[in-house]
Amino acid sequence: MPEPTSWFTIEPGWDVEDAAGAFVGEVTAVIGDRDADIFDGLRFETADGEERFAPGESVGTIVEGTVSLSGQLDDMEAVPAEDEPGGVEVQPEDPGQV
Repeated sequence: MPEPTSWFTIEPGWDVEDAAGAFVGEVTAVIGDRDADIFDGLRFETADGEERFAPGESVGTIVEGTVSLSGQLDDMEAVPAEDEPGGVEVQPEDPGQV
């Protein structure tokens, strides 16, 4: 079984599961402040193309490739495309850039 990891490692395209372990979507963005280590949450797209926001307190276990939510899909709010909840979108660091 994969070891739990930090929110810093979450990347777009990772699977999102609900509390029962059912696939509910894919990560589209991680929202937070890396410098202050504040994780506001993540955006994810459901199978029907709807974008939802899972606040940090609704995110459970994080393992390589999968983020588990502590609630159900219906507990996560739909997010209009122009809305940016929480902090700023976090992108994985590119070791090739200095």
